[in-house]
Amino acid sequence: MNGIVFRGDKELDLIGVGRLCIDLNANEINRPLEETLTFTKYVGGSPANITIAASRLGLRSGFIGRVADDAFGRFIVNYLRKEGIDTEGVITDRQGSVTGLAITEIKSPTECSILMYRDNAADLNLEPGDVDEAYVRKAKAVMISGTALARSPSREAVFRTIELARKHGAVLLFDIDYRPYTWASRDEIYTYYRMAAAQCDVILGGREEFDLLEGAEGTEDFATAKSWFAHEAKLVVVKHGGDGSIAFAKDGGVYRAGVFPAQVVKTFGAGDSFAGAFIYGLMQGWSIDRCLEYGSASASIVVSSHSCSDAMPTNDKIEAVIAKQA
Repeated sequence: MNGIVFRGDKELDLIGVGRLCIDLNANEINRPLEETLTFTKYVGGSPANITIAASRLGLRSGFIGRVADDAFGRFIVNYLRKEGIDTEGVITDRQGSVTGLAITEIKSPTECSILMYRDNAADLNLEPGDVDEAYVRKAKAVMISGTALARSPSREAVFRTIELARKHGAVLLFDIDYRPYTWASRDEIYTYYRMAAAQCDVILGGREEFDLLEGAEGTEDFATAKSWFAHEAKLVVVKHGGDGSIAFAKDGGVYRAGVFPAQVVKTFGAGDSFAGAFIYGLMQGWSIDRCLEYGSASASIVVSSHSCSDAMPTNDKIEAVIAKQA
């Protein structure tokens, strides 16, 4: 019903690849970071959040990545296991790296920012040799994240994963996940994002993120989708924040979704929850309309919460939001 075909003879539904980090979210909201005194710790990183969201909805999920040999790294691995996520592909980095930190400022529902500490982050030490072919072979779908392309050797590990996923018939999902820190130049962003996106079946990103892939601002959404259909893409999803999202299918279908009302606490996490629920819907064989609706409802729940990973909703919660608006 949605044009994406997943092989049924696989042990895992989804494997996420890339960034595993710690979110320290400000407890004292509605004030600047310099006046904030306490924070709550959560697992973070877009691919981690998306995989957690998908697992909580019922997908059999795994992960490929590196964590530091420290208390934060152990916290991440234990959390993934608690969520039912297979951690066979999660490597403990023993090169003296640290766990990346994202410290969040919540000044208002519309004024949120993130202070990132990514120097010598363990997740960027993921090596091609860490990507086990037998593990990738287990997956119906593999989701890669753009942040992992920012530096070597993580960059090469992503392309090794893409190679193996295509070899073994997994659907490749690409979350653009642009973060300005860690990238050396705009030319690198353009080059490596395009190389990865060209090999993926489903591409998800915000309008500004797609502009980076195209090297220009103001490109029309349909032109964006058409350009990626010339490669491997079968489905392109462009997110417009509070204005909803639009999905383009290679067969010519165009689908739109708005947003659900929410008591917004913070803006971050919406895209990750949207992606996790959208991917879940695709894997159930739902129509693209229904996948978009599910993603939007999930996003409304997470922006109403203090956390990202902890707030990823169950099916019952998403369906309750949808039913309320019916």
